Amino acid sequence: MEIMASSKSNEWNTPVDLYEKLDHVFHFTLDPCCTHDNALCEKHYTKEENGLAQSWREEIVFMNPPYGREIGDWIKKAVEESRHYGGSGATVVCLVPARTDTKWWQDWVFPNADEICFIRGRVKFAGTTEHGISSTGPAPFPSAIIVFRPGPLVGWLSTWDYKKTTWILRRKLF
Repeated sequence: MEIMASSKSNEWNTPVDLYEKLDHVFHFTLDPCCTHDNALCEKHYTKEENGLAQSWREEIVFMNPPYGREIGDWIKKAVEESRHYGGSGATVVCLVPARTDTKWWQDWVFPNADEICFIRGRVKFAGTTEHGISSTGPAPFPSAIIVFRPGPLVGWLSTWDYKKTTWILRRKLF
C-alpha cells in the first residue's frame, strides 16, 4: 500500500468496527477533522471549517487526525481542549500512529495522556489515493488510541472488549 507509507494523502477513514466499539463506551459528540463524506458524528468540522480554530468545550471528541506534519497541531489542540474551561473541557479520544519517537508524542502525548492504548497488529484503513482510486489495507505503522480527559479516570476499561489492545494508564506510569 504505497500511498499509506507516503505523504501523498493523509486522510484515511476510521475502521467502522473500531469506532463503534469506542463510541459504545464514550458516546462521541464531535468529529473535528473529517470530510462531510466520512464524518462519524452529526457535529463535525471539515478542513474548510478548521476544527483547530473551533471550540470543543464539553464535547466528547473522536479524532482521527491527518497523519501528516500537522498531526502535532491536532494533538496539542486535544490536550488544550481537555484541560481548558475549569473542568468543563472536552474528553478527546485520538486514533494515531504509535510513533513514540516523534516530537509530538514526547511533547504532548507522554506528559498529558490519561490513557494510552497500543493496538495489536495493524489497523485497516480505507481511503482514496491521489488518483481517486478507493483503497483499503493495513497501515504500514502501528497505531494507538490516546485519551485526554478533563477530570478523573472513570474506570471504563472493565467494559472494554476489543481484545487486540494493551492499555497503559497514566496513573501507573508516574
